[in-house]
Amino acid sequence: MAQNEKPTIMDITRLTGLSKGTVDRVLHNRGEVSKKSYEAVMKAIQELGYEPNVFASMLAKGGSHLIAVLMPEDAPGSFWHLAATGMNKSKDPLLTGGVKVEHFGYNPTDAESLRAAAEKMRDSNPSGVVIAPMFRTGTEMITSVLRELKIPYVFIDSKIDDSGYLAYFGMPMYRSGYLCADQLTGGRPVNNVLVVRIQRDLQGKSDPTVNRRAGFMDYMHEHCPDCVIHNIMIDPSDPVGIEKAMDEYFEANPDTHHIVMFNSRIHLLVPWLDKHPQRGRRVVGFDNLEANMQALSRGAVSVLICQHPDEQVAMAIQALSERIVLGKHPARRDNFMHMDILTRYNVDFY
Repeated sequence: MAQNEKPTIMDITRLTGLSKGTVDRVLHNRGEVSKKSYEAVMKAIQELGYEPNVFASMLAKGGSHLIAVLMPEDAPGSFWHLAATGMNKSKDPLLTGGVKVEHFGYNPTDAESLRAAAEKMRDSNPSGVVIAPMFRTGTEMITSVLRELKIPYVFIDSKIDDSGYLAYFGMPMYRSGYLCADQLTGGRPVNNVLVVRIQRDLQGKSDPTVNRRAGFMDYMHEHCPDCVIHNIMIDPSDPVGIEKAMDEYFEANPDTHHIVMFNSRIHLLVPWLDKHPQRGRRVVGFDNLEANMQALSRGAVSVLICQHPDEQVAMAIQALSERIVLGKHPARRDNFMHMDILTRYNVDFY
């Protein structure tokens, strides 16, 4: 192909080794093709810079499409800031043909904020929605409306089991809690475990780690039946209150050597941990936030279980793009992400 010559369907057939008919079926969504053939054609489109007329004609008929990402506000350094970077990671040529992506952020401690963000999202007339379901009741109301409007939606990070979601991209939450307990105890009996939990909202409606906590508790009942599980609640915005809560707990329970948080904010405990170093203490948390990684690298945290939320968002957008433009369903409904175990010895290579 000459340098300035636009690629053609025949260039795709030569690059993929597929027949012209198979390539045509992929480009025009005519009939079934194998997942392998579909992926080969889409990869060739990207490599060649091919701009198929089918995308332009589809968009001319239906107008441009919007994928709305309904997830918490992406404050710098937060889990959701890391997740939001995934909105810019999709390289699929579908997105260059008129599929736009917009973030509708809400306060993860305020159910009313979710409602307001959902109303703004609805007014934008989205063709598909990515949802991080922090509030179960509010999310169920939103998905009920989406099903009525026949708007496909994909869950990320955690999911609510209903009949309508197109796909889920995230950790297997129950299994991640089971894994967490194993990493915390090493499969050996322990006497006391401190679970530090976040005060999310005054009504207690936001609890996205409930299934993870269930997996953790089941492991402990099975493998450490005599262990006493203690819980304290902390306010992420009150570092003085966090240190006070930790001081009070350890004054009453000085023989506790195992600490765990089921969310991404184990770094909130690091100032207290630094002031009270203890040999043999085991601290386990989740997610590769920079503050968590630094704490892991210098030994304040023992283990992080990580999941790449940016990849979850990118794959959710990809799945919705294929559904909206090509009418293609994901190969799997539940797409469970890898659970990466990081320690101070491998964190520098992650």
